[in-house]
Amino acid sequence: MHHNDITETLRGGGTAVGYWTVLDAPIATERVATTGYDYIGIDAQHGLMGYDGVLRNLMAVDAAHTAAGIVRVAANDPVCIGQALDAGALGVIVPLVDTPEDAAAAVRAARYSGRRSYGPMRSALRVGPRPADADRQVLVLAMIETAEGLANVEAIAATEGLDGLYIGPSDLMLAVGGAYPADPDHTVDLEAAIERTRAAADAAGIVPAIHTLDGATAKRRLDAGFRMVTIASDLTHLEAAARAHLAAAKA
Repeated sequence: MHHNDITETLRGGGTAVGYWTVLDAPIATERVATTGYDYIGIDAQHGLMGYDGVLRNLMAVDAAHTAAGIVRVAANDPVCIGQALDAGALGVIVPLVDTPEDAAAAVRAARYSGRRSYGPMRSALRVGPRPADADRQVLVLAMIETAEGLANVEAIAATEGLDGLYIGPSDLMLAVGGAYPADPDHTVDLEAAIERTRAAADAAGIVPAIHTLDGATAKRRLDAGFRMVTIASDLTHLEAAARAHLAAAKA
C-alpha cells in the first residue's frame, strides 16, 4: 500500500494495520516502516517527542516508500492539527473528543475549506498539494476515550467529514470505571463500550479503529469488524524483547 492509497482503502471499506511509535528514533521508525505495515502512528500526545520529532519520524516513514504517517496530535487544536498535516501526515488522530462539536472542530482544522491555514511546507510534496486535493486525501479520526465521548458516540460518528472513530482502550477502561487500564473487574464494561463504538462507526459508514497491545489482539479486533488496528509501540516492544532475551540467557 503506497502513501495515499490508505485513504482510498479505508473509505472504500478496506482494512489497514499500523504500528505505533512513541520514541524520537527516526532510524528505528524507518526500519519498522519497511516491514509491511500500512501506516505508522506517531504519538505527539503521549510520545517522547516534540514537533521536530514528529517531522523527523514522518520523513523516516516516507523514506520507506510503503507506509503512511498518521499523527496523534497533542490536542484538538487547529495549531496542533495544522502543524502535523503541514509536516506531511496523511491523517490525524484527535484525542479527547467528547461531543459532535468537538469532532466538527477537528474536521474543520484539518480542511483548507474549514480552518486549516495554507502553508504546506512539507506536505505539498506528498499530500495535495492543491487545497481541494489535500482536503480529499487527509484522514481525520476522533478518539473515543471518555465517558462523555462514549455517551455521545453515535452523534460524534455522524459528524460530516469525519473519517473514523479511534478507540483508546486504556482511557476508555478508566471511563467505564476501571481502576487501571487492565482492570479485570471492568473487562465486560470495556468490551461493551468498544462494541458500541464499533457499531456507531459502522452505522455512520466511517472507519472503526482501535489501538491494541499485540498482533493476536489486532487479529481478534479485525475479525470482530474493526477496519483499522494499531499494534503496540516501539517502546513496549523494546522492553519486552530485552526482558525475553535476558530471561533466555539466565534460564
